[in-house]
Amino acid sequence: MAQKIKSASIISAAFAVLLSIRIGFIINDGNITKAAAGRGSYTVRSASAGGMIYDRTMTGLVNQGVKLEAVVNPNDQSALIVFPYVADYDRFYSGVRGNLPFLCEITSDEPESYGVTVFRNAARYSENQPAQHIIGYTSDNVGVTGIERAFDELLRGSVAVSTARYSVNAVGGVLNGLGADIVRVPESPAGVVTTIDSQIQEVAETALRNSGYSKGAVVIMDVFSGDILACVSSPGFSAADVGSYLDSQDANFINRAFSAYSVGSVFKLVTVAAALEIGISPEYIHNCGGYIHIGDVTFNCHKWGGHGELNMQGAIAESCNTYFIEISEFIGRDVFVETASALGFGESTELCFGMNTAAGYLQTPLDISIPAERANMSFGQGKLTATPLQVCRMTAAIANGGILPEPKLIKGTVDDSWLYTAMDSESAKRRALSVETAEILKEFMVNTVMREASLSRPYYTKAAGKTSTAQTGVMKEDGSEVMNCWFTGYFPTVNPQYAVTVFIEDGYSGNISASPVFREIADGVTNLN
Repeated sequence: MAQKIKSASIISAAFAVLLSIRIGFIINDGNITKAAAGRGSYTVRSASAGGMIYDRTMTGLVNQGVKLEAVVNPNDQSALIVFPYVADYDRFYSGVRGNLPFLCEITSDEPESYGVTVFRNAARYSENQPAQHIIGYTSDNVGVTGIERAFDELLRGSVAVSTARYSVNAVGGVLNGLGADIVRVPESPAGVVTTIDSQIQEVAETALRNSGYSKGAVVIMDVFSGDILACVSSPGFSAADVGSYLDSQDANFINRAFSAYSVGSVFKLVTVAAALEIGISPEYIHNCGGYIHIGDVTFNCHKWGGHGELNMQGAIAESCNTYFIEISEFIGRDVFVETASALGFGESTELCFGMNTAAGYLQTPLDISIPAERANMSFGQGKLTATPLQVCRMTAAIANGGILPEPKLIKGTVDDSWLYTAMDSESAKRRALSVETAEILKEFMVNTVMREASLSRPYYTKAAGKTSTAQTGVMKEDGSEVMNCWFTGYFPTVNPQYAVTVFIEDGYSGNISASPVFREIADGVTNLN
C-alpha cells in the first residue's frame, strides 16, 4: 500500500510536465492522425528476444533477464502512469507525440497495478553475459557473429509475438471505451543446444578475471569426447552496446581462444612425443651448460649457467631449451612435422557455420631444413603459432591415451515442441600417439605440477600439466618484450576428465601468470561435483 501511495505521488508530480509536453506536441503537429486514417483496428506487437541458446544441461545461456514493455495510449492516463518508470525517454516522447498506442520499455511492473498492460519478454543478454564470444551478437535482429549468426534462421524464427489490438475510428483515434484485445504468447523453447557447461563456464570466467590480466583465454574440453565445456576470451564486450567497442585498441571482438599465438614450451611435449615415437629413451642424458651452438647460431637456456645433466623427465620439469634442441637433431624432419600435425597443429576447425578457429602456423619439413628454425621449433618458437583450442586438444589426446578428439561446440537443436535433434555425434577421432608414449608424457606432466615451485598444483584434486613463456618479438614502450604465457594440463590424474589450457597475453611467465588460473579452475570444477 505504501508503495502504491508513493507511486501515485510520483505520477501526480509528473502530470503537469507530461501534460505540457503532450499539448505542445499536439499544437506543433496537425497531422498526427493521418497515418491511421481509415483503419478499423490498430495492433501493438511485443516480440520476444528470439530462440534459446542452451548449455549442455538445457540451462539457458541467453534470455535470462526480463524486459518490461508497457502499452501506452497517448490519449489516456496510461502515459501519465508509465512516465515515472520510463527506461527510454526519447522513445516515450516520440510515442506520446503520435496518436496511436505504442510500446515503451519500463523499469518496473508497477504500472500494471494501475491497469496498464505490461508485456514481459526475455532480455537477450545479461549484464555479465557468459560465453559472449561464443554466443555472438545481433544487429537489427540479424545474427552477426557466433551462434547468433550460425543459427540465425532458427533463432530469429522462434520469436513469440504478444499483441494488444485497439479499435480505432475513421480518423485513426483509439476508441477508448472498448479497451484492448490482449493476446500473450509464451516464448518457444526452440533453439540450439551447445556443449558448454554453464557452471564450468562461470568457474573459468571467474578464474581468468581474478588473474588480473586483461587479455587472455581459457578453453576447457572433455578429454574423450572433445566437447568444449567452457570457452573464455578477455577482454569481452557488451552485446547491448557493441558500438562503444568499435574503436577499442584491445580487440574486444576477437575470440583469443580461437586465435593463433606464439606457443613456447608447451610444444616441448610434441618434441618429446616425436622422440619417444622413434625410440629415443626417456633416460637420454643431456648436459645443459646454459647454451648450445647450432651452426653459427647460439641458443641460450633460460637458466644462466645451465641445468647440468638432465634426462627427459627432468628436461620437461625444468623446461630446458638446450635438451630439446639436441634431441630434435635425431628426429627426421618429416617425422617431426607429422607428429605435430597428428596432434592438431596447423589445422583449422569449423565449430559451426561461420565459426572457424585459426589454423596457426606449423613449420614445414622445408622450413626446418634450416638448422636454426628446426632448433626454434623444438622448444615452440620461430614461425610456430597455435591457438589455445589446439593446445587444449593436444592435451586431451595425451590425457586420454593418445586419441586426438574432434573439438565440438554444438550438440543439437530443439523445436517448439521440445523435440530434440542431435547433431552428428560421430566425430573424427584419430590416434595421434601410441598408448606408451601418452603414458610417459602423462607421467612427465604429473611430475611438473608436483614440483615445489609450481603454482599450478590444486588443493582438491591431482593434476598434470606444462607451463610456457613464449617470446613474441613485440617490444613495449619500456623496452621489455611482450610474453605470451601458457599453462596446459588435465585433471584428475586418475581417469582424467578435463583438459584445460590457459593463455595470458603479455604476462610475466607461465608459472606466475597462467598456472594460478589453472589451479583455481581445477579446484572450482572439482568442487562442482
